[in-house]
Amino acid sequence: MAIPSPSYSITIRVESPTGPRSTTALVSAVGDTGAAVTGIDVVESTDTGMVVDVSANARDEAHVEEMRLRISSMEGFSVRYVSDATFLMHLGGKLEVKPKVNLRHRDDLSRAYTPGVARVCLAIAARPEDARRLTIKRNTVAVVTDGTAVLGLGDIGPAAAMPVMEGKAALFKQFGGVDAWPVALDTKDTEEIIRIVKAIAPAYGGVNLEDISAPRCFEIERRLRAELDIPVFHDDQHGTAIVVLAALINALKVVGKRLEDVRVVISGVGAAGSAIIRLLLKQGARNIVGYDINGAVCSSKPAPDENWAWIAEHTNQGGVNGTVREGLAGADVFIGVSAANILTGADIATMAEGAIVFALANPNPEVDPLEASEHAAVVATGRSDYPNQINNVLAFPGIFRGLLDARAVSISDDVLRAAALAIAEVVSDAERNANYIVPSVFDTEVAEAVARAVVEVVRTEREESGEELPPTGALPLGLGTAR
Repeated sequence: MAIPSPSYSITIRVESPTGPRSTTALVSAVGDTGAAVTGIDVVESTDTGMVVDVSANARDEAHVEEMRLRISSMEGFSVRYVSDATFLMHLGGKLEVKPKVNLRHRDDLSRAYTPGVARVCLAIAARPEDARRLTIKRNTVAVVTDGTAVLGLGDIGPAAAMPVMEGKAALFKQFGGVDAWPVALDTKDTEEIIRIVKAIAPAYGGVNLEDISAPRCFEIERRLRAELDIPVFHDDQHGTAIVVLAALINALKVVGKRLEDVRVVISGVGAAGSAIIRLLLKQGARNIVGYDINGAVCSSKPAPDENWAWIAEHTNQGGVNGTVREGLAGADVFIGVSAANILTGADIATMAEGAIVFALANPNPEVDPLEASEHAAVVATGRSDYPNQINNVLAFPGIFRGLLDARAVSISDDVLRAAALAIAEVVSDAERNANYIVPSVFDTEVAEAVARAVVEVVRTEREESGEELPPTGALPLGLGTAR
């Protein structure tokens, strides 16, 4: 059930009479619709009338219209207009480019641009690896999408995906100090996407694939990882899996169970579901059954694609069949990355004692969190208006901060696992409880902890493989060092 949210934060400008109870009546009328009134301001006042701004959080657009009609029906009141804080935030986009250097006089210009810049260009031409040191490549990530799987909205296209990509880039900067830029591609062709990303790669130190539909996303990621010398990370897969593992580690501690002993039911085996399964298996899970729209994933069924076939081979060793609702009976953990409202509280009641429910479909989860909490010991969602939000922002800024700092050329499963463990450990034993299994997205310690863990793993992998740190050479004339 939807509740008022800051994502529908609106201000209604109202012409009002001057009576002593005018503002009280206005607040009461808005509040009676179920809105959360956050402020009231008189912006104009005369002896004959006032103009009043009422700010409130609504449930959805229909709720906003209900408020407008309610106010308009009151004698002596009329609505001038309604403004939406979310749309106002997006006017003109959410990003800008700012230079890191001052261009105050001719000498600055001659060094930053022509003729001095030519010397730097020639240095990179002679040693291409120096681009990591002498250009924005050392701290820049491409956020690449084709707009085919945007949030819970589906295939809405690259232009409509841009607000999400801008938001992603802003989060990269805010939480990881990483300069990220949206790259929205007007093509759904797998080969063309691979070709374009390879062509633009020289300008970037990493690639974050975002909101690309399955199963195409698997092939795109696999090929780019094999053909590029920079890390490629599909956040819908691995970012989600990392935060789920971190949350599950702490949730299991709350209920006193071990990952290797619990039975895990996963609804949804697309990009996020498959990555969650792979990471849970790497962490030691032994009993996982995945479900799609046709029921349990098992080796006795024909595989629609390679990813599904891999899941069938590595999970459901008991050959369980049937629906996800049937599979929940006696299960210890439910993880949903599928569709809204496929379960009820009664379904959760069939789970084992001390059940853990992660209902992560957005914007509406697989089961009402309030209903689930009546039967489960720990409940998490993807929403910010309930406890235990499983939010990828806990993962990707720190991961790329670490990858860039370590000058990584690839990303391994060990890096993903280390990131999850780092997030889990930010929540101390004293803090951990059923309503606090992951840290706040605003906890600055999270990205720092994840980055440190990633750097350590990358350096260990490099030492074990005998791989040398990518060379950067010395600056001309011996001015400065490479590292």
